[in-house]
Amino acid sequence: MNEPDLVEGGTSAPKSRQEKWPRTKKSGGFADLGPRVASAVVLVALAIGTLVVGGDLFVVFWLTAAVAINWEWQGLIGGERRLARVAVGGAGVAAAAALANGGATLAALAVIPCAAALAGVLGGRGVRLWAASGVVYAGSLLVAVSVLRDSTEAGPLSIAWLFAVVWGTDVFAYFGGRLIGGPKLWPRVSAGKTWSGTVTGALSGALLGLAAAHLAAPGAFRSLPVFLVSIAASAMAQIGDLAESSIKRRFGVKDSSHLIPGHGGVMDRLDGFIFASVFAALLGAAHGLASIAAGVFFW
Repeated sequence: MNEPDLVEGGTSAPKSRQEKWPRTKKSGGFADLGPRVASAVVLVALAIGTLVVGGDLFVVFWLTAAVAINWEWQGLIGGERRLARVAVGGAGVAAAAALANGGATLAALAVIPCAAALAGVLGGRGVRLWAASGVVYAGSLLVAVSVLRDSTEAGPLSIAWLFAVVWGTDVFAYFGGRLIGGPKLWPRVSAGKTWSGTVTGALSGALLGLAAAHLAAPGAFRSLPVFLVSIAASAMAQIGDLAESSIKRRFGVKDSSHLIPGHGGVMDRLDGFIFASVFAALLGAAHGLASIAAGVFFW
């Protein structure tokens, strides 16, 4: 049975938006695998290359991603003065990037809510909170990866570990769901996600995260704590995926944009990574060590 096109509260979406959300298809099959793989190869190469080089190139890469996310978000929610909101949000995340890259993390964190508040005012009635949230969403990614990468100990490792966890979760959830199938995880929010894919992705992502940590620093970490933190990060990545699916369902769209063949938009590709990276940054900071990144691994 096809799922109805619903928005928050259970009411039908406007016809123009219903048409953006295709009818639910049967799960299984790999028709979209080719474009997904090609796009993923390019993105992985860019992400790893900028991580290795570090410095300004790393910041510019993630700043570009954050600006694209805010652009997609503001377009997705509609409302007034979209271009102005995009400009304000872009300026806010750019200022945050410069401050975070200079070591002024608290100032970077202060800039984001200021830009978000202005974007909310520009959004007008009905979307103020949504417009502000888009700037926070984009800015949180940028600040999280910046403070992790620039940590004095285990900085590059923390980003490489996130790559292993999130990419592993995404890939194995995709194949696990299609090859194993079974009951849907939450069909009202995401028609394609299954319990089998979720569990397969979580375990695989955690194991790959543990492997990445040990390959980078053999014998430096205790396996069980790092595995448990990796499981938590994988779970956060999948929660991020579901959260974005819920938002897109709320506004009646299938993809945040069409920038990335096989993946939709930048939001679609980074939704899980945003949640996982913010989780890692908060966990590392809460640990109280001199290095935020080290706080993720040393227990």
